[in-house]
Amino acid sequence: MNLSFAKPDDAIRPIHILDETAAPDWLKKQPQVVQDWVTTHDFKGALGQALLLPNDAGAVIGYGNEQTRARGRFHLAAGAAKLPAGTYTFVSDLDADTLANEALGWLLAGYRFDRYKDQPPMRAHLVAPDGINAAQIEAIANGEALSRTLINTPASDMGPPDLEQAARDLASTFSAQVSVTVGDDLLTQNFPMIHTVGRAADRAPRLIDMTWGTTGPKLTLVGKGVCFDTGGLNLKPGASMGLMKKDMGGSAAVLGLAHMIMATGLPVQLRVLIPAVENSVSGNAFRPQDILTSRKGLTVEINNTDAEGRLVLADALALADEDNPDLIISMATLTGAARVAVGPDLAPYYADDASLVAALEAAALTSADPVWRMPFHAPYEAMIEPGIADLDNAPKGGFAGSITAALFLRRFVEQSRYMHFDIYGWQPTAAPARPKGGVGQGTRALFAALPDMLNL
Repeated sequence: MNLSFAKPDDAIRPIHILDETAAPDWLKKQPQVVQDWVTTHDFKGALGQALLLPNDAGAVIGYGNEQTRARGRFHLAAGAAKLPAGTYTFVSDLDADTLANEALGWLLAGYRFDRYKDQPPMRAHLVAPDGINAAQIEAIANGEALSRTLINTPASDMGPPDLEQAARDLASTFSAQVSVTVGDDLLTQNFPMIHTVGRAADRAPRLIDMTWGTTGPKLTLVGKGVCFDTGGLNLKPGASMGLMKKDMGGSAAVLGLAHMIMATGLPVQLRVLIPAVENSVSGNAFRPQDILTSRKGLTVEINNTDAEGRLVLADALALADEDNPDLIISMATLTGAARVAVGPDLAPYYADDASLVAALEAAALTSADPVWRMPFHAPYEAMIEPGIADLDNAPKGGFAGSITAALFLRRFVEQSRYMHFDIYGWQPTAAPARPKGGVGQGTRALFAALPDMLNL
């Protein structure tokens, strides 16, 4: 679907954005009929309140107070869903960053996943406010919509071939190039761990490699594309398998971010690598205690076949590092430990480079896209060294699961600056502009931070 701002017309209704402090003073200045109407409907500027005014006077949306706003984001989107059909524009003194985020939230509120069932469309359409970069916000919204749709699509229609097609469709839109290594060709091209994880499925594993841009710094995005994760021979219980269509959320995130980059013409040499597999069970599935040799040559002891994401990412990261790009970013729904640590709303990330951290943290604050830094804690390196092989894919004990996974991945990047995101990719309960279901995390903050990260 295409999320875009409305074109101005003669029937544009102004929306007055009123917090609880400003609402009484604003009301006193209005005609008596408006005062009576607002009083009758008990509008006091509470967060999420919305009211259409009489006599073509427009509408009002409540903006709450500083305390209530701190507990969420995209506050005007909550009011947008309550307004009748029409074309609207903001009347406010919000600062530029806040205005841009609220306009983005309005667009995202129009997202519908309607592949399998018709969904009522958004009725209230917004004209882009003055002072914002409307084209950029539309690019961000549509990149986010792509991520959501890919995650929401069940594995029956989003297996490795379908994920490949999604990458090809995106590439076609922006004249990017795609090459794909499939099945046993993964062995001849030296991607042994991608092949091993995906070989038990009836849909062949593959490595998707998309490139775009010929000038500027080199940026490589690596996204985990486990299209469904049974856990392999270490089979997940049913309750844990219920959301595993979202285990390709890292690939959805990097494709969404790639959309933002290409749609806005960011001057970079972009590469997107997605190891696309299903972790299934059959007679040729890989086993606990197997020892695998990675593309990099490091050996890995398998102590749990349900820790497969780091295996496929390792081969892709090794390939990415061989090109020595200016920055490598991996994104993956990698560990439950990350959810225990920060919950579903924060995107935890790992980075050693202080300049990357500073750029990302600043961008996250202005992008309504919260992130949280986690440590590459060197003393835990011993936890991923089993003795019988170079690395252990699932250290015993259960401590620091997200950190040890990140340390494992870092072993495959030696030449390039590197950031890793251990995201959730799912909105468990509906919130303004974020329906229950797949969601992008960290991508808007990254997009905003890239100019500083890459000195653009």
